[in-house]
Amino acid sequence: MKILVVDDEKLLVKGIKFNLENEGYQVDACYDGESAVQMARNGGYSLIILDLMMPGLDGLEACQQIRSFSTVPIIMLTARSEDSDKLLGFESGADDYVTKPFNILELKARIRALLRRASMPAAGGGADDGVLRRAHLELDSAKRSVKSAGRSVELTAKEFDLLELLMRNPGRVYSRDNLLDLIWGYDYQGDARTVDVHIRRLREKVERDSASPELIITKWGVGYYFAE
Repeated sequence: MKILVVDDEKLLVKGIKFNLENEGYQVDACYDGESAVQMARNGGYSLIILDLMMPGLDGLEACQQIRSFSTVPIIMLTARSEDSDKLLGFESGADDYVTKPFNILELKARIRALLRRASMPAAGGGADDGVLRRAHLELDSAKRSVKSAGRSVELTAKEFDLLELLMRNPGRVYSRDNLLDLIWGYDYQGDARTVDVHIRRLREKVERDSASPELIITKWGVGYYFAE
């Protein structure tokens, strides 16, 4: 699997590259946002590690540009720990967030989790086992693809996992903490508003009118559920 590491701290990039190559990954590196966008467009990467603070095109802008043509899993790196910065990263399309300084073991674990979710096969062996149809949506677990009224919808890894969970359990209400545990993992330390950001992005992509959602419903004071 190919991973792109982007950070203007060349020593940090060298260390990440060394550790990931020892895990068997093929690793490319660059040091600015403009190069990251170009390489992401041409490189066929399985995952991108992208620093938030870089001169010129920063990580948020680079992430937004990459999201315009790719759903590749993206992990943002930042020296900032404020929740507002993490939410900005998720707004821009990032799938996960790691705050510097970080333990390389934690970064490896998050990489494995994202790659596992991005390649997760359908459960069961029947021809239609992995296909869910609800209202105007069709979700294919094996292909990790979604169609809305017959039109293909591009989702990030986390957006897909979140939609699949809700579609498989219509009517079941999940709290934000439930969704953080199930989709982001029990060790995730981020703010619960991360869920709100992803729900909003999902609605913008799959609802006929995101301002008046008919599928992904808010249970006020509790959480979210998929309409029965």
